[in-house]
Amino acid sequence: MSRRKPRSRRPPDIEAGARATARKLRFRRKPKTRVEFEGKSRVRSDDRIEDVEIESDSGSERRNLPDEVEPGVTYRDVEVGWAAEARAVMPEDHEDDDDEEPR
Repeated sequence: MSRRKPRSRRPPDIEAGARATARKLRFRRKPKTRVEFEGKSRVRSDDRIEDVEIESDSGSERRNLPDEVEPGVTYRDVEVGWAAEARAVMPEDHEDDDDEEPR
């Protein structure tokens, strides 16, 4: 799974999420899950086209459901929330990072 914590302090350019609830939930087999963020982006600015880096992150919160579920076990009153965010990092954003002093 490809996951990186965004370095920028500004809000994400795009954010998506979902929430699901269930009174009872049982898995026949262990689920295989994976989240990937791929691709590059290009932007046009001042009549130039530049490649930009995409920073992304995702995560989930669960209630009454462990990170690794067991087949055949009934989980009750389950709630799962998931969110992903991404932002485009312009070349000048990296220059600003270099100017900051370490804390």
